[in-house]
Amino acid sequence: MLTRPLASLALLALAAAPLMAQQPGAHHDPDVSAGGGALPAGWSGRTDRAESKLSDAKFVAMGSGHHVTSGPAAIYWSDKDAVTGPYTATATFRQTTKPSHPEGYGLFVMGKRLTGPDVSYAYFLVRGDGKFLVNHRAGSDVHKIIEWTESAAVHKEDARGSATNTLTVDASRPDSLRLLVNGTQVAAIEGSHLGSMDGQVGLRVNHNLDVHVSALSVAPVKR
Repeated sequence: MLTRPLASLALLALAAAPLMAQQPGAHHDPDVSAGGGALPAGWSGRTDRAESKLSDAKFVAMGSGHHVTSGPAAIYWSDKDAVTGPYTATATFRQTTKPSHPEGYGLFVMGKRLTGPDVSYAYFLVRGDGKFLVNHRAGSDVHKIIEWTESAAVHKEDARGSATNTLTVDASRPDSLRLLVNGTQVAAIEGSHLGSMDGQVGLRVNHNLDVHVSALSVAPVKR
């Protein structure tokens, strides 16, 4: 389990140049259009890069959940999942096909100004090689909070590329933001360094993935 003060991590982020989010070209793996259409009613989305088209990703309601075929890396959210005060957020993600290289999927929290140039949110992802990540996006900059880190709690993809992981962000306590994968805590960030954890909760799926999302829940918690 990792426990890292956000202030110390922020100093490290300031010492290094901000990173652009998930540049596909770095892997010689350009976005492949999924030929998507309109999002389900009540949902919004945003790609990482202004030049990427959200319509090149496909986000559809499927059964009791949603299915994402990307396309460009993007976030998706429903206004009903904005939260004020203590809460827990959880969702189950099933990667259904093997990507050409490991790419992440998961939850974002603390979302603010999601449609503007000064967008801000933190995100917690896992990927098929058994690793997890925590980053913060501020505008076009991405600051690393926890680099890709291996954890036995993260289910690795099988030979077909299939993997199922349940991610939970527990913001129910003032002392820390706790991050869990499949019920096991993998990291905690001290609450005294976070400021307000209020904001939009939603989904993030990086590029060229096929992921089914179910059991998305954002639940206020009484202290």
